Amino acid sequence: MFDKILIANRGEIACRVIKTARKMGIKTVAVYSDADKNALHVKVADEAVHIGPPAANQSYIVIDKIMDAIKQTGAQAVHPGYGFLSENPKFALALEAAGVAFIGPPVKAIEAMGDKITSKKIAQEANVSTVPGYMGLIGDADEAVKISGEIGYPVMIKASAGGGGKGMRIAWNDEEAREGFQSSKNEAANSFGDDRIFIEKFVTQPRHIEIQVLCDAHGNGVYLHERECSIQRRNQKVVEEAPSPFLDEETRKSMGEQSVALAKAVGYASAGTVEFIVDGDRNFYFLEMNTRLQVEHPVTELITGIDLVEQMIRVANGEPLSIKQEDLKINGWAIENRLYAEDPYRGFLPSIGRLTRYRPPAEGPLGEGIVRNDTGVFEGGEISMYYDPMIAKLCTWAPTREGAIEVMRNALDSFEVEGIGHNLPFVAAVMDHPIFIAGEMTTAFIAEQYPDGFEGVTLAEPELKRLAAAAAAMNRVAEIRRTRVTGTLGNHERRVGSDWVVSLQGLQFETSIDADHDGATVAFADGATLRVEGDWTPGDSLARMTVDGETLVLKVDKITQGFRLRTRGADLKVNVRSPRQAELAALMPEKVAPDTSRLLLCPMPGLVVNINVEEGEEVQEGQALCTIEAMKMENILRAERKGVVAKVNAGPGDSLAVDEVIMEFE
Repeated sequence: MFDKILIANRGEIACRVIKTARKMGIKTVAVYSDADKNALHVKVADEAVHIGPPAANQSYIVIDKIMDAIKQTGAQAVHPGYGFLSENPKFALALEAAGVAFIGPPVKAIEAMGDKITSKKIAQEANVSTVPGYMGLIGDADEAVKISGEIGYPVMIKASAGGGGKGMRIAWNDEEAREGFQSSKNEAANSFGDDRIFIEKFVTQPRHIEIQVLCDAHGNGVYLHERECSIQRRNQKVVEEAPSPFLDEETRKSMGEQSVALAKAVGYASAGTVEFIVDGDRNFYFLEMNTRLQVEHPVTELITGIDLVEQMIRVANGEPLSIKQEDLKINGWAIENRLYAEDPYRGFLPSIGRLTRYRPPAEGPLGEGIVRNDTGVFEGGEISMYYDPMIAKLCTWAPTREGAIEVMRNALDSFEVEGIGHNLPFVAAVMDHPIFIAGEMTTAFIAEQYPDGFEGVTLAEPELKRLAAAAAAMNRVAEIRRTRVTGTLGNHERRVGSDWVVSLQGLQFETSIDADHDGATVAFADGATLRVEGDWTPGDSLARMTVDGETLVLKVDKITQGFRLRTRGADLKVNVRSPRQAELAALMPEKVAPDTSRLLLCPMPGLVVNINVEEGEEVQEGQALCTIEAMKMENILRAERKGVVAKVNAGPGDSLAVDEVIMEFE
């Protein structure tokens, strides 16, 4: 077995590989850019080598720099993780020439299946049903528009060397095809060093289901069942689960056997994933093969008990698989939610900054299930604008799908992240969505269910009443604590009443509290009573309670006359006042937000790629105004209404902060 492995990657996947290597007794080497000098993967590796500036095309995807790091440390093998150089055949060839093992498939398999255009041609030759499209290289935007029209809109414009949603656009007309081609080409060049683009028909209402395969260099291959990855945003997966709630055993077996046959046809050896589009009748169509470890591999590990990273290392070391297909049973259900540094209240735009608070739920047993959190960050660390915005993968397992969802709900409510915008409220909302609960989602789920973006969760009145009872009980505890402050005058101590008015989400509840040693019984004006018990001390940022025996986990911040409470995707300002305070508060005027309708504000920290308009120019609704690049993605900002540009405050190459004024309108 290898003595030392270099991980040619960063973030959570580098930490994930290090974890297994340590378990196997193998030393590890991390590589890092200037932006990552204090990163978690650097801290947990046995050694670390600096490889250059923050931009990936000057550090993580520069083959020569990785090869230099290998020479410096004497690493015998390299695990590429996902993204960066993981599917670059030139990198695999360079390792082969240097006598260093590549913990991934053979070069020929990468060339055959890692390239989306080539892989589709091979699949067609093998009589695998594929989505209609143009597999040749596309020279310019005019050709892209012509091909898109011939295929028929809508079309998907994709980077040949792409992955992770980078270099992908859906176009519904000629204008979007032209814009999408250029943006996809730019993103592909920046992310993968390969700007080749192809176009295929975009199949509406599909499900995205993938098969995990594992092969060795001795002709053995198995499939580790499927993962459902239909909940996606901007073609990037957000929620994954294993198995799929949609497949039957016959379809699963057929997809699995076909995937293994395809892998063997190209001499595949390592872990890999064959992706399919599956329609409502369970007809499946080959989409692509990812010749690397997938982001969502933990859910497969949770239902099979197989450590995929360990298997990749053993295969790279020449060992035959010790697993037979009949050994691979599905045990329980696993769900993964990707935690992104993206603000769902601002159109999911990237957010950067310091993690002033980062406290994931404890890994291990939770209720009847298990919690796992794969992460590459820590409290006090920085989220950079240079890399993918994913900062953690929260996974849960339980014997049933319903159980895994419930464990995930409580884990999400327990996950504390402050200092940046993040999508925890959104994925919490998905876990409670009827379509997801029923397992009837398609890849159009987010676009269809949140067409105007995510504006938070509106809780039903029974849930609000539970929160009101909890807030009243918490407020009583806080008030009693305040009466115990030292230095008060005799006979002037505060007295805590039992009647409180709780206001939240536009509703007002009159409550009366009867407390005892174990908790409090909260009575409402309509005659209802709720029993509140739990462990919360004023100042704690997390409250774990039960209301009438049901678990309630709350993120808590103190505000004037109440709390800010966050749970199940809802973010609520909860006022708890005495009856007289509530009467007076109703008379107070509300603060009006400033008018920014004549300004184009930068929605996230980023770099100005180009400005599409000039001062004095009249713009129409929907017209492209400028392009901002952040976290390897280009974002086109458009006019919300007709107007005239009065002033342009930024130019190409400028680095902007959130809400910085890009241009002003008359």
